[in-house]
Amino acid sequence: MKSYVLTAFGKPLTLAETPTPQPQGTEVLLKMLASGVCHSDLHLHDGYYELGGGKRLTLSDRGINPPITMGHEIAGAVVAAGPEAKGIRAGDGYVAYPWIGCGTCVVCRSGNEQLCNDAHTLGIRRPGGYADHVIVPHPRYLYPLGRLSPQAAAPYACSGLTTYAALKRVGAATYTAQPILILGAGGLGLMCVKLLKALGGKGAIVADIDAGKREAALAAGAIAAVDPRAEKPGRAIRAAADGAVAAAIDLVGSSETAQLGTDMLARGGKYVIVGLMGGDLTLSLPLLPIRSITIEGMLVGTLAEFREVMDLVASGKVEPMPLVERPLARVNETLEDLRAGRIYGRAMLTP
Repeated sequence: MKSYVLTAFGKPLTLAETPTPQPQGTEVLLKMLASGVCHSDLHLHDGYYELGGGKRLTLSDRGINPPITMGHEIAGAVVAAGPEAKGIRAGDGYVAYPWIGCGTCVVCRSGNEQLCNDAHTLGIRRPGGYADHVIVPHPRYLYPLGRLSPQAAAPYACSGLTTYAALKRVGAATYTAQPILILGAGGLGLMCVKLLKALGGKGAIVADIDAGKREAALAAGAIAAVDPRAEKPGRAIRAAADGAVAAAIDLVGSSETAQLGTDMLARGGKYVIVGLMGGDLTLSLPLLPIRSITIEGMLVGTLAEFREVMDLVASGKVEPMPLVERPLARVNETLEDLRAGRIYGRAMLTP
């Protein structure tokens, strides 16, 4: 088996050749057909998160250390399955839910495996999709590809699931009645615009500093695209929303976007932060109850939400995402292109 392994934080991934693992128990062995390159992989590659004020949270502080085979947006075909893996047939294609917990704690039993303190996440704590084969621990984490192509389906394991779950936190009563603000027009931002449209949303106002990404957001269906570093961006956002916005989804997660997102909220509005770019936010505490705003952090969606978003995609209601396809051997180049903002849409690695 060939895999590209992070052997030291901040260093290029290294090609490794090892015996292909054999599935045991409930495990399923997939041949990788497509693996997405996510912005969170850059934080994993660097080995830290910027907390603002000169502080950092290192991956080592969280018990995550090299060697790591990254890649958590995985679509593949079944090669083999353990004797306890039921309903699995060799050759069938699946998308894998990577946010795997211990399965036994109170959090996992509540349906929130993605929040488990003893996580077994594919591409972080277990070997992921930057390899030609991947072990998935149980068939319940697999969704059949059906007529979907692996490249089109794989991003819904993270970028699609994350933005779908963020829209659910906003609530259909809000996003179908009035436009919402989406901060960031990278892979997640474009995914959010398309999912909002598929869910009958009123529309998205997108903010991004990159002119090309603003154009991509408009092409994806955004009703307006604003440069947050232009003079008085709030005025343009309010004009597009016909007033303050009821909700903002921050897919960047910087001090700048957090300030803009919270500033734009109407009374009773909600700011959902997903992005991990880093920084901090200063708030006047009396204004929180006076404005009655909600600030909610969200990393990714549940296994049940994964099935919901995949059902939506399988129905044909979601317009295709712009994809940049590259062979797995170009993974280091692709990570650097993503870091430099040269990827429009989602980068997908193929064997």
